[in-house]
Amino acid sequence: MRPFLLLISLLLAGPFLLAAGNDTDDVSWRDADRSSAELAPAPTDEPRAVIQVYSARAFDWRGNFAVHTWLSSKAPGADHYEVHQVTGWGQPYVRSTQEVPDRAWYGSAPRLLLDIRGDRAETALPKLRAAVATYPWPDLYRAWPGPNSNTFTAWVLRNVPELHSPLPNTAVGKDYLGLRSISGTPGGSGYQLSLFGVLGILAGPRDGLELNLLGLSAGLDPLSLAIKLPGLGHLGMEEPWPVQHLQAP
Repeated sequence: MRPFLLLISLLLAGPFLLAAGNDTDDVSWRDADRSSAELAPAPTDEPRAVIQVYSARAFDWRGNFAVHTWLSSKAPGADHYEVHQVTGWGQPYVRSTQEVPDRAWYGSAPRLLLDIRGDRAETALPKLRAAVATYPWPDLYRAWPGPNSNTFTAWVLRNVPELHSPLPNTAVGKDYLGLRSISGTPGGSGYQLSLFGVLGILAGPRDGLELNLLGLSAGLDPLSLAIKLPGLGHLGMEEPWPVQHLQAP
């Protein structure tokens, strides 16, 4: 029993550390910052196709454990972006809406994980839309262990080769595979074994090594000389993001 309690304590150390350092003032989601971080090119400045992937700390106490992830896309010549994501309020849970792609997530600044433009993005656009349309759990949402917003983003990344990109280990729910137990990784170069998102292992050159226990992941990223810790995320000399494929105009 003691080894198990010690393991749980280690898994929760990062989230508890973040909770201790966070501002305790209550902020309503209605008043939280939703401004643009200006990470996406203005449609008037970028006529080519664009696809980006973002993450930001989840709202309120959930942010001590996890990030929320989403995708945005712009067709060639379009004057607007579409944001593709899963949210936990109201149905349909899967949403593709015209809006600002790089808005803060209710007080948390977004982080750019993937940025592709030009021919590569244009080729990926119909595949992205097909992946969104075939997401297996459009009517089911569970913050833990999934399916949730990160399950959705991971599904799209796995199913669109042009978008293969690792997700942060703090993207709780990305390892949820439903009734399946084996899958490729979001980074596209590895494999993972997962039991309903609460127990599993992931390994690949781009994704690194992760062990998942109770939905919290820890591991190593040899390419970036980093360790991955629950809550705290990716800690090291380098980071695997952003993954960029910016073609010259």
